[in-house]
Amino acid sequence: MEKERFTMLLLEPGEIFFEDYSGQMSKLDGSSCEAKVWMDGRLKLCSKSLVFVNKDINQPLIKIQFKEITSIEQCVSSNNIANNMMSVDCKQHVEMLEKNILAPYKFIHHNCILHFCFNYAKIENCLPQILQLHRAASLVTAEQNAMIMAIVHSRQSRVSFDTSWLEDLYEQVVLETQANKVLPLVINPGRVLLTTSRIYFQPYNNMDQHPVLKIQLKDIRNIIKRRFLLRQVGLEIKWTRQMDNKVEHFFLSFQNQDDRDKLYENLLQQSVVSLEVIPQNQMTMRWQNGYLSNYDYILYVNSLADRTFHDLTQYPVLPWIIQDYTSTTLDLKDTNVYRDLSKPIGALNPIRLERLKERYSEMSDPKFLYGSHYSAPGFVLFYLVRKYPQYMLCLQNGRFDHPDRMFNSIADVWKNVLANMSDFKELIPEFYDTSNSGDFLVNSYGIDFGYRHDGTKIGDVQLPPWAKDPSDFVQQLKNALESDYVSQNLHHWIDLIFGYKQRGIEAEKADNVFFHLCYEGAVDLDTIRDINDRHGLEVQIMEFGQIPKQVFTLPHPNRLTSAPNLLHSETLLTSLETTTSGNACVKERSLNFTELVVFQAHKDCVSSIVRKNMRTSNEIISVGQDGMLKLYNISERKLTRSVTLSSLSLSSCISYYTPSERNILVAGSWDNTLIFYDIEFGRVIDVLQGHEDAVSCLAWNATYQVIISGSWDCTAKVWHGYTSGSKIKPTDCFIAQLDHDSKVTCINISSDDTMLVSGTEDGELCLWNMDGYNLQSTIKGHACGINAITFDKQCSSVISCAEDKILSIIDIRTSTQIYSVSLESVPLTLTWMGTFLLIGDIDGNLNIWNHQGAMFVSQIHCHDGPLCALAVSADANLIITGGKDRKVIVWECRS
Repeated sequence: MEKERFTMLLLEPGEIFFEDYSGQMSKLDGSSCEAKVWMDGRLKLCSKSLVFVNKDINQPLIKIQFKEITSIEQCVSSNNIANNMMSVDCKQHVEMLEKNILAPYKFIHHNCILHFCFNYAKIENCLPQILQLHRAASLVTAEQNAMIMAIVHSRQSRVSFDTSWLEDLYEQVVLETQANKVLPLVINPGRVLLTTSRIYFQPYNNMDQHPVLKIQLKDIRNIIKRRFLLRQVGLEIKWTRQMDNKVEHFFLSFQNQDDRDKLYENLLQQSVVSLEVIPQNQMTMRWQNGYLSNYDYILYVNSLADRTFHDLTQYPVLPWIIQDYTSTTLDLKDTNVYRDLSKPIGALNPIRLERLKERYSEMSDPKFLYGSHYSAPGFVLFYLVRKYPQYMLCLQNGRFDHPDRMFNSIADVWKNVLANMSDFKELIPEFYDTSNSGDFLVNSYGIDFGYRHDGTKIGDVQLPPWAKDPSDFVQQLKNALESDYVSQNLHHWIDLIFGYKQRGIEAEKADNVFFHLCYEGAVDLDTIRDINDRHGLEVQIMEFGQIPKQVFTLPHPNRLTSAPNLLHSETLLTSLETTTSGNACVKERSLNFTELVVFQAHKDCVSSIVRKNMRTSNEIISVGQDGMLKLYNISERKLTRSVTLSSLSLSSCISYYTPSERNILVAGSWDNTLIFYDIEFGRVIDVLQGHEDAVSCLAWNATYQVIISGSWDCTAKVWHGYTSGSKIKPTDCFIAQLDHDSKVTCINISSDDTMLVSGTEDGELCLWNMDGYNLQSTIKGHACGINAITFDKQCSSVISCAEDKILSIIDIRTSTQIYSVSLESVPLTLTWMGTFLLIGDIDGNLNIWNHQGAMFVSQIHCHDGPLCALAVSADANLIITGGKDRKVIVWECRS
C-alpha cells in the first residue's frame, strides 16, 4: 500500500479530488452537537463525495457520497469551536481500508450524523463549496457531471501556474493552459506550462508525488495525439527520466481538441525538441524481416490505433495464441496447439457461430454478430484483479466479482471464450510480458476474494499442466507468440483487429461484426446537444468496448522470417527507436569502404558491370555508351582488354556459361541488337537483331538457360541461351514476347527462378510467371520512369526505384505497397550485398540500405556525376561502381 492511505482510486472512476482539511470527526446517534468520540484525521473534499481519513491506520476511511446525504449545515453554538463545525446527515456511508487491509468496502445502510470540526480552515470558506457539490448530486448523472465540470473550470480559471517553480530564470513561457493528468480510472486537473526548455504540470490538489512535474524538452522522445473518452482531446508524451534513463509516459486530456492541438504544435516548434520518429512502413518492414519481435510489433500497432496502458477503455489488445490448456507438455512445433489467427474469437467455434448468425439474420439494421467485445475495462481488470485489486474495487463500486465469475483458471477462461454466447475477449500484454514473470496471476497481496461454489478458496490463477509456474507460463506463451506458425499467420489477426477486415463488407465476410457504436466515428458526441443522451452513449460505448482506430486499409503483409533472438523485447524496441530518426542516414554498425583501384577506361558513361567469371572475383567486365567492352584484372590492377562491340551505345551486359563451359558475354545495344561475345576466345560470335528499338536491359536465368531482353519497343523477349557455334537465328532461339504499354527500362528475375519483373517508362511494374511467361499482375509502382528493380531475398516483394526519388517495396501476394522512402537524389541502379541493398544515385553516391532494419546505414561519394553501374563480388567483399565520369572503381568493404 502507499504511504498515503487515501488515493483517488477510492473514488468513483474519473471523480475529482479538490482539497483536504485537517480536522476531527465524530459519529452521533442524534442531532446533538455534543461529540461522543472525536477522531483526528483529514477530510477530503471530492466532486461526488466526502472522505475522512483517520489518523489511526487501524480505523477505516469513511466515505460519504453526496447523493446519500440528506443535509449539510453548520453547527451553531455559543462555543467558538462548535461554530467551526459541520454536521452531515446521511442515509448510508462506506468504510474502506480497515486495519489498512485492501478488501471489499463495507456499506453501512443506516442513517447517521457525522460531525466534522476544522482545525485551521474556516467553515464559512469551506461550506459553500461543499453545499454546491451537494446540490449537484441531486441532479441526474449527466447534469451532475456537467455542473461539476463547470465548478472545476470556474476554480481553474481563477488559478495560474506558480512561476516560482520554474527551474531556469532565463526560460521563456510559451504557453499556459488547463489540462488533466490521466491515469487508469483517475483524472487529476491542473495547469500545464510550456517554456522554451521544459513542460510543467502543476495539479490543483496535493495528490501527486511531486507538487510540480517537470520534463525537459530535450528528454522528450515522442508526442502522440490520442483519443480520450471517445474525443480527440488526448496527448501522450513519452520521455526519458535522466536519473535512471527510464522511459516514462505522461498522458494529458484537454477541454477541447483545439487546446490539445495548440500545445502539440507549440511543442513541435521548440528547437530543443527532437523526436525519435520511426515511419510506420519502416516499423512494418523491420517486423516483416524479423528485425522486430511479434510482441513489440503488436504493441506498436496498438499504439498507432490509440491503445494505451493509461486508458482502460483503450487498453492494448493481444491475441489468444495457444488453444491447448490441458496437455502436460506444450510442443510449439505442433500446429494443432495454436488458435486459428485468421478468425475472430467469436468464429472459432462453428456451432456457436451458427447460432450467432441465426440471431444476426433476424436483426434489423444496424446488425451485429457479437453482443460483447474483445476488449473493455471490465475485461482488462478481470485479468489484472490480483495485481491491481484497487482498480477493480474502483470500477465496481467497492466490490469484487462473484467468486465463480472471477479469473480463476486459464483453461476455464479459454473454454468460456469458445462456447459462451456473450464472451469473446482476447488477451492483454501481460500474458506475454516476461519482464514481470506473470505476477498478475499471483494473489501476492493475499486478498480475500471469497470461495467458489465447490468451497475452493480463491488464490492464484490455476495454470495449465504444461506450465511449471507463472513465470514459465508467460515465457512459454511468449515463445509461442514468436514461433514460426504465429509469424506466418499473425498478419491475419492484424487484418481483423486493426486492418481492412475490421469494418465494412470485409468484416461481414470475416464474421467480424460488432455493435455499431463501438466503431470509431460511429457517432459524433460533440454534435449531441442533450447531455443526458450524450452521457448515455458515452457510458454504453465505454462499458461495451471500443474498436481500435483502423490502421491499415489494405491486406497486411505477412512476415518473412522468425524474430531474431537478440534482446528482451523492451530493450530491442528501445534500441530500435534510438537507432533512427525519420529518414536520416544513421549508422547501425560500422561499414568501412576503401578504394582499391580506379580504372579510367571508357570514353563515355559506364553502362553496366559484370564479373568475368561468376565463380571468382578477380576479373570484371564493363560496357559503356562508347560502344566499348573493357576487361580488368583487379589483383594486377590493370586493364587487360578493350574491344569495340558497337558503333552505338551499349546499355547493359550479362555473363553466363554454356554447357560446354564457354564463358559468354551478351551486350545490349542501342542499335536494337544483342551482341554475343566469347570471352575466352576474344571474339564476337553472333549478333541477334532482337528488337525494333534500343535494347535497354538484360537478364540471365541459369535454371531455364534463357536470356531476357527489354527494349524501348515496349517489349521484353525471352531467348534460348547460346549453345552451339553456329549462327543464331531469331526463329531458333526466340521463346516468348512480353508486351508492355511503354518502354521497358529494367528487368529482374527472382532468386527462386519463379518470377520475372519488368519496369517501364510510365512507372508500371509487370510480374510474369517464369514457367509459361504469363502476366500475373500489373502494378502502378511509380508516377514516372522506373530506373532499377529487384526482388527481396525471400522473393515475397519487389523493390523498385524511379525518377521520383522514391524507393518502393511492393508485396507480391497482395500487390500493395508496404514501404516507400524518399531519397535525397534520383536513384539509378540497385544490387544486393548480403542483407544490404546498394543504391547508386544521380549525384554519384553509393547508399547502403539495411533491408532488415529498413534504414540507411552508410553513404559514400564514389563518382563525379551519376553512378550508373554496380556489381558485387561473390564473397561480398568487393563492390565495383561505374559512373558517367567514365571511371570504374573497385571498393573493399569491411564491417
